[in-house]
Amino acid sequence: MPRAGLDRATLIAAASELADEVGFAGLTMGLLAERVGVRTPSLYKHVDSLDALQRGVGLQAVRDIGAVLTRAAVGRSGPEAVHAIAETFRKWALDHPGRYAASVRAPRAEDDEYQAVARETVQILFDVVAGFGLTDERAIDAVRALRTVIHGFLGLESDGAFQMERDPSDSYRFVIDTLINGMRAEAATGGSDTSPLRAGQGS
Repeated sequence: MPRAGLDRATLIAAASELADEVGFAGLTMGLLAERVGVRTPSLYKHVDSLDALQRGVGLQAVRDIGAVLTRAAVGRSGPEAVHAIAETFRKWALDHPGRYAASVRAPRAEDDEYQAVARETVQILFDVVAGFGLTDERAIDAVRALRTVIHGFLGLESDGAFQMERDPSDSYRFVIDTLINGMRAEAATGGSDTSPLRAGQGS
């Protein structure tokens, strides 16, 4: 019999915490079973496989990221909004390294639920970029650039690649400022946006 109160949501939450402790790559069914106090076979009553568990952790992580970015962006626009989501994203990723690693895995093309949640999160970036008045095409470029900057920096930082004495926080702000200045310059020379761009249109 499964342990009372044990269900899929509880396992995903426990696996998420465990991933932050041991690393997403180190997450196993055996470690999770030990964490929740059951034998490993009991887990399969709630999750089909390790892949399904990893997918659940990643999906919940993307949902969590969307929620924190939405709160960070409320009442802000333009450069202020970009700084707010960039700083919030970095703090969340550093606080939840395992969950962050899970979130950057691309969802499978046939996984409609995961695809929809991912689009909702990317849409937050489109909404923020819209404050610069970029054309549709440049808005896509800007969102791609923002995602690349954030994930590229966080990936290097998470791997301990920044060994110089300069505080990574200062470098991160410099990179975000540089990107903002580029978007401002492009908006000044490239015309204004004509309609809201949805994440599903491409990013």
